[in-house]
Amino acid sequence: MSLFELLEPTIAGMGYELVDIEQSAPGRLLRVFIDKKEGSITLDDCVAISNHLSQLLAVENIDYNRLEVSSPGLDRPLKKKADFVRYMGESARIRLRIALQGQRNFVGTLVEVNDDVLTLNADGKLLQIELRNLEKARLIPKL
Repeated sequence: MSLFELLEPTIAGMGYELVDIEQSAPGRLLRVFIDKKEGSITLDDCVAISNHLSQLLAVENIDYNRLEVSSPGLDRPLKKKADFVRYMGESARIRLRIALQGQRNFVGTLVEVNDDVLTLNADGKLLQIELRNLEKARLIPKL
C-alpha cells in the first residue's frame, strides 16, 4: 500500500481532501498538502491533520523526522480527474509527457472532461488532451 493510499481515507474521513504528498530522502521530511471543498485551509486545520497523522504514522511504523501539513497554495496542482471537474472554467498551466501539435506546455482555460480527455481552451483553440498524457498541471491564481 502506498503512503497516499494509507493517508487518503484518513484525511477524507476528517472532511478534507489529500491533494499531494512530497517526501525527501526516506526518514526525513514528509510534506502533506490538504484542501477542503468550502473555504480555505486554516492553521487549525493543519494542526488537526498533523496531530492525527502523527499518530497514524506511528501506528503504521512509517519513518520520518518532520511532518509538514499545508494547503496546496493558490497555484494548486491538478492531479485527479475530479480536480479538473472541480476547477472547470479556471485557468491552468499544463505540461504534457508527449507533445501535442509539437508543443508540451500550454496555458488555457479548463473547458470540460469527458472519458478521461480534458478540453483546454488555449488562445481560442480547443485542445483535446488525454489525462494520462499530463505530466504536470497547476491552477493559475487569480490576483
